[in-house]
Amino acid sequence: MREALRRIYGEERLPRYTSYPASPHFSGAVDAGIYGDWLRGIPADATASLYLHVPFCRSMCWYCGCHTTITQHDAPIAGYLATLRAETALVARHLARAPRVRHVHFGGGTPTIVTPDAFRDLVALLRDHFPVDPDAEIAVEIDPRTLTPAMTRALGAAGVSRASLGVQSFDPVVQEAIRRRQSFAVTAAAVAGLRAAGVGGINLDLIYGLPHQSVDSCVETVRQALRLRPDRLAVFGYAHVPTFKKHQRHIDEATLPDGGARQAQADAIATLLVEAGYARIGLDHYARPEDPLARAGRAVRRNFQGYTTDPSDLLIGFGASAIGRLPQGYVQNDPALRAYAERVARGELATLKGYALTPDDRLRAELIERVMCEFRVDVGAVCRSHRRDPDALLAGLPRLPRLLADGLVQREGAILRIPDDARTFVRSVAAAFDAHLGTSAAVHSRAA
Repeated sequence: MREALRRIYGEERLPRYTSYPASPHFSGAVDAGIYGDWLRGIPADATASLYLHVPFCRSMCWYCGCHTTITQHDAPIAGYLATLRAETALVARHLARAPRVRHVHFGGGTPTIVTPDAFRDLVALLRDHFPVDPDAEIAVEIDPRTLTPAMTRALGAAGVSRASLGVQSFDPVVQEAIRRRQSFAVTAAAVAGLRAAGVGGINLDLIYGLPHQSVDSCVETVRQALRLRPDRLAVFGYAHVPTFKKHQRHIDEATLPDGGARQAQADAIATLLVEAGYARIGLDHYARPEDPLARAGRAVRRNFQGYTTDPSDLLIGFGASAIGRLPQGYVQNDPALRAYAERVARGELATLKGYALTPDDRLRAELIERVMCEFRVDVGAVCRSHRRDPDALLAGLPRLPRLLADGLVQREGAILRIPDDARTFVRSVAAAFDAHLGTSAAVHSRAA
C-alpha cells in the first residue's frame, strides 16, 4: 500500500515548510519602507536571531540549490563584506533598541570563504551593534574542502559553537557525478580541527536521491559519517529543478534514482541512524540523545535553517537574498549582488519583497509547524489560542478526507496524528493546512 501512496503523494511538488507562506508568495508590496517601520516597532524586550548570507563559493556543485556566485578572486568577497557591514549598521539604526541575540547563523554559499580576520571582524561588528548573549549559539556552514587551519582557529576565537559541514555523499562515483570531490580524510581533518579549536557542536549534511546513488552507497556514507561522531545530521532529498537552477542540467537525469529507490535510500539512512542511537527530529534531522535538539521535545521549531531550538519569532537577515522574519511578516533582500550593494550604498534597506502575515496565516503557520516538528497537531488547542473554531477549520480542509482515507493521518477528535510508517509524507499532510498552495508558479521539490 505504501508504494501506491508514494506514487500518489511522493511525486507532489510541495514546499519544505521552513516558512509559511513559502517564499514564492512574497511580493513587492512589502518594501524597504515597510521593513523600516517593522524594525522600529520591535519591542524593547524582544530576543532575536541573526542570519548572515555569504553568497560565494570557489566552485559550483551541480546539485546545489543555493543563492551563490563562483569566484576565484578575493576582491568581490571583500567588496561584499563592506556592504554587509554597512547593512548591519543601517538595520541597527532603524531599531529603537537592539534586541537581545541568542542565535547567529552564517549561511551561503561558503561563509568560511572570507579571510580569518574578516570573519572575526564581522562577529565583533555584530556584538557592537547587538547585545549578543555570551552563551549565544553561533553557527557556521562549512565546506571542508576549503577550510584552512587559520580559519578554523578564527572560528574558535570568534565564539562559534556549532559547525555544519557539507558532506552529501562519500561515494566517489556520486561525488564525480555532482562535481564535489571530498574524501573522508578531508572531512575528518576538518572535524578534528574544529573540535580542537573549541567548536563543540558538529553537524553533517547528507543527501539522498543523487545521481548513481544506491541504498548500499547511502549506508556506507552513513557508516563513515558515524565514525566522526557528529552531534546532528541533516538528511535531505535531492531536489532536481534544472529549470530553476541551470547548473543542474549537467546532471544526467537517467542516473537519478526513481521515487521508490529514493524512498528506500531514505529509509535505510533513517534505520541506521536510529539504530546508532540518534533521535529522529521531524522530517530530516537526527541528533544524539544528549543534544539540545533531541532534548527539546515540543519546543523544537522549524525555520529557514531547518529544525532548531531557537524560540524567537524575530529573525533579522543580512546579505543578498537573506530572508528575515518579524512579528509582522517576512522580508527578503535583493538577491542580485549589484542591486543589493546599490541599495545599501544609497542608505536604503536592501528589501526587495516580503509578506505581511494575516491572522489566518499565523494560525496555519503554527498548525504546519507542529505537524512538521511533532507529526501530530492538536488543532483544537491551536485554534483556541488563535480564537478560531477548530471544527470549522477542519471542515474546510479539502485535502484532509483523502489523507484520512489513505491512512496518512489518524484523527481523534480535533487531534491529527501521522502514523510512524507514513512520516515520509509529512509535507503532504502539512499541505492540508496551506491556503496558498497552488496560487503561485513556484517549482517546489518532490514531497518524498
